[in-house]
Amino acid sequence: MSLPQLSPQLLDQQPELLPDYRRLLALPEKIIQFGTGVLLRGLPDYFVNKANAQGIFNGRIVVVKSTSTGGTDAFSEQKNIFSHSIRGIENGNQIDEAVINTSISRTLAAASEWAEIQECAHNAQLNIVISNTTEVGIQLTDDDIFASPPASFPGKLTAYLLERYKAFDGTPESGMVIVPTELIVGNGPKLKAIILEQARRHSLDDDFINWIEKHNHFCSSLVDRIVPGKPDAETIEALSQKQGFRDDLLIVSEVYRLWAIEGGQQVRDVLSFAQADKGVVIEPNIDLFRELKLRLLNGTHTLASGLSYLHGLDTVREAMENAETSQFIENVMLKELAPSIPYDVDLAQAQEFGRQVLDRFRNPFIRHQLIDITVQYTAKMKMRNIPTLLNHYQKSEEVPALFAKGFAAFLKFMKPIVHKDGAYYGERDGQPYSIRCDSAAYFDEKWQNAASPIDLAQQVLSDVSLWDTDLTLLPGFADAVKGHMTEPIVTGTSSL
Repeated sequence: MSLPQLSPQLLDQQPELLPDYRRLLALPEKIIQFGTGVLLRGLPDYFVNKANAQGIFNGRIVVVKSTSTGGTDAFSEQKNIFSHSIRGIENGNQIDEAVINTSISRTLAAASEWAEIQECAHNAQLNIVISNTTEVGIQLTDDDIFASPPASFPGKLTAYLLERYKAFDGTPESGMVIVPTELIVGNGPKLKAIILEQARRHSLDDDFINWIEKHNHFCSSLVDRIVPGKPDAETIEALSQKQGFRDDLLIVSEVYRLWAIEGGQQVRDVLSFAQADKGVVIEPNIDLFRELKLRLLNGTHTLASGLSYLHGLDTVREAMENAETSQFIENVMLKELAPSIPYDVDLAQAQEFGRQVLDRFRNPFIRHQLIDITVQYTAKMKMRNIPTLLNHYQKSEEVPALFAKGFAAFLKFMKPIVHKDGAYYGERDGQPYSIRCDSAAYFDEKWQNAASPIDLAQQVLSDVSLWDTDLTLLPGFADAVKGHMTEPIVTGTSSL
């Protein structure tokens, strides 16, 4: 017998699944969220849902989809209700629980429902903006904020804030708390600067600009929770049978969660959902949280993903179960990255954080695909790892041998074998894999024109336009990378 689909109707029929669901579905809208991705649903939306269940925040989320979807839309069919499987280790105890999340009230497609999105700006209670539009989403573009809709996320947000300003005549109370979660340094001030520049480019009133500057809080934030993409068919089937219903929006995450938000008491008052979970931290300065996560968790992911994938492995868990890749991951994190974080952090604290990360990597329930970590590989390498590499050389003349090994694997991974319909594909064990990186065309040209892999490494390492510095000037680093470039790409249990 087929399982029923998660929906309000199912909750009506089986109220034991969520006894308080009628109250939760009736809560007012208080947040507008740009993005439907699993990270937003697994972290900010999780915290809001938890707070609602405790009667603390009592507000729901309007989600803006960047594009209109065709055909079946699970958000529409399930009235935005989804289930969240939380599995992993916490304080030595194995956790395996499921939550039905009712925090999302509506999903609106920007391409076809822009007027309805703008109408949300007239809701006085809706005074929070959350976003996650990928790491390249917060960029200044030649945008038209009067289009329906503007093309970029900052363009959309500028238009939305202008609508709100007009709706409430620019009162101080109508200002918003805006929390971007894109993984870039200073995401709050950077987004604010782009909004102000868009306002100037469009010759908007000085009063509007003053309202933006004085009465809207653009909070830098850091998100940290592993929420992989859509689970595999086996996991979906097992969880569906366990829960007793089918959920096309099902997400799975680890137990660990952190959302560090930069702000003071006024921000805390608005983001009252923070009271529901210790994973939300609101502090005047979150640099320490950002650096530890960015350099150790994300930085290790970036150095190890290509290497582990080319070794014939598919997930982070598999990499941690393989003796060679596991040793590489642990040593590059604790021995090379932790001592070189470009921030004043105690080494013991950094290594303790690193050991927690290693436990998270070993989570038996999470299938975090290595190929997904390589998305925008070049930008991630530059942002996450190059500052750590440069700081290493500020402290030591010793060549970071494992870093060089991971960097060489990155160069090998970025070797396109097939170019088709604007997409680039590498090859592992005779099978193609997608190179989903804005620099794929750059590497295609470099690999085709390089006299050898060593020449390729020399050209890429010395490209100041790519790294904002010449990496061949770091003593011994280029030679170490080139040494690995002459080794064959191997898979299975062969030597790395």
